[in-house]
Amino acid sequence: MLELYENALDVPEILSRWYRDEAQNNYGAYLPFVGTVRDEGGIEGLSFDIYEPMLERWFQRWQAQAKREGAVVKMAHSKGDVMVHESSYIAAVFSPKRRVALTLINAFVEEFKASAPIWKYDLKNGARIYAKERSTPIAGSGILGETP
Repeated sequence: MLELYENALDVPEILSRWYRDEAQNNYGAYLPFVGTVRDEGGIEGLSFDIYEPMLERWFQRWQAQAKREGAVVKMAHSKGDVMVHESSYIAAVFSPKRRVALTLINAFVEEFKASAPIWKYDLKNGARIYAKERSTPIAGSGILGETP
């Protein structure tokens, strides 16, 4: 349910496959979220590093939470370079109930932005520049924390 890809995501393929995989499971709601690299600040794209073991543990906690509510969460993310107007992130919730799906997708995407162990770099003039000003510390990790 967690898929990692090199470079940009093939949004139509992933969303179609997820839909086909879950179509017979009696879910009343399928809510996808697609994150796309915006053209801002003169960037050519973004580049991503992922600490996969930590991301897998983080995602498994979300799977357990979704399961308790009768739902399924799926996620795809890019590793490496993703150019402007391409997708680097897809999340989706399948649920028997609309309200559960709406609540879960919002909470999942918000916590992903705050807590997932994924580091973002701007691609500018052929250079890969760490985007510290747009990054958030991972709770309890000390990463990005101030030094004493």
